[in-house]
Amino acid sequence: MGLKCGIVGVTNSGKTTLFNCMSNTKAQVTNFAFSTAKSNMGICDVPDQRLGEIHQIAKAEKLIYASVEIVDIPGLAKGASIGEGVGNSFLADIRLCDTLIHVLRCFDDPNLPHIETTINPVRDIETVDLELQIKDIEQIDRKIQKVERVARVGDKEARFQLEVLNKYKSHLENFQNVRTLQLADNEEKVIEEMSLLTAKPIFFVCNVDEKSVLTGNAYSDAVEAYAKEVGAEVLIIAGKLESEIAELEAEDQKMFLEDVGLSEPGVNKLLRTAYNSLNLISFFTVGKKEIRAWTIKKGMLAPQAAGAIHSDLERGFIRAEVIKYDDLITYGSELDCKNAGKLSVEGKNYEVQDGDILHIRFNV
Repeated sequence: MGLKCGIVGVTNSGKTTLFNCMSNTKAQVTNFAFSTAKSNMGICDVPDQRLGEIHQIAKAEKLIYASVEIVDIPGLAKGASIGEGVGNSFLADIRLCDTLIHVLRCFDDPNLPHIETTINPVRDIETVDLELQIKDIEQIDRKIQKVERVARVGDKEARFQLEVLNKYKSHLENFQNVRTLQLADNEEKVIEEMSLLTAKPIFFVCNVDEKSVLTGNAYSDAVEAYAKEVGAEVLIIAGKLESEIAELEAEDQKMFLEDVGLSEPGVNKLLRTAYNSLNLISFFTVGKKEIRAWTIKKGMLAPQAAGAIHSDLERGFIRAEVIKYDDLITYGSELDCKNAGKLSVEGKNYEVQDGDILHIRFNV
C-alpha cells in the first residue's frame, strides 16, 4: 500500500522548501504570495537503514525502499475556500491524501513578509483549519440534500444517516475538526467514503531558523502548547538548513549534521511521523535481485501482507517463513538463523511485525 501525504500551510511558511527536501521532483520556491498556480506532486523514498544492513548480509542487485507520494498545495489564506488567493481548487488535490503535514512559519525574516504581517503560528493553524472546515461543510451539505430526499419517504437507513450527518455539520460549524468528534463505528461509516479533510490525521511541522533547530523558540513553544490541547504531534525542523543538507552527498551530510548537532535530517523524522500517524509498518523481502521494503498497516495478518506484494500471494497463501531483522543481524545469515531456530513457520493468523523478513509460500 502506498502512503500519500498532503502538505498544507499559509503562504510563505516554507512548505515547498520542505517538499523539495523530500521529493525527487523540485518545485520553484518564491518570496511572493500566490505566485504558484498548481500543486506540486512528487515521490520520495522512506529512509530505512535496515535495508542497507540486510544488504551487507544478503547482497542483492538493488534495494527498493518504501515510497511516499507527496502533494504540496499552494499556500492558503483566509477565504481560500471561497476563492481568495489562488482559489479553492487545490484543496481537492489533498482530498485523497492519507495524512496531512501542516507546515507552520516559526521564524522571522524581514525579506519574506507574512501575509498577515505578523508571525503567529497558532493563528495560522486556525486559518487553515477554518478553510478545511468550510470545504467539509460544503461536502456534507451536498450529502444531506441527497439523503433528505430518501428520508422523506420513510427510509430508516436514510433517517439514520441524516441524523449523523447533522452531527458532523454541527461539530464543524462550531469550528471543530471531524477528527475530534467521538462517534460509534456505525456512525463513522456514514462519512467513510467522503474523505473529509478535517477527518484526516494531521501533525504540525514548526519551520524554525537554524539557531532554533535544537531548542525551538517562542513560536514553536506556542504550537507545542496548542498541539498538546488537541492531541497532535509536533516536529521542529529548519527548512533552510534541510535544503542545504539535501544538496550534500551522503558522507558530507554526516559531517554537516554532526557540526549542527543533528543525528539525521529532519525530513527523515517527518516521514517516520507520517508513518506512525497511520499505524504503518514495514516488512522486508530478500532475494538475489532485490531487497525490498513493503508498507502495511500495523496488525495485518500474514496473508494480507502477502497481498501487498501481489494479490496471487494472498489468494494462494500457504505459510510464511519469518526471520526477525534483529536475529538476521545477530546471526549473520538466513542459514545461521535457521540453524539457531530463529526461522519460524507461520500460518494465516500470524500478525506481521515491523522489520519481519518474510518468504511467502503459496499455490494458485
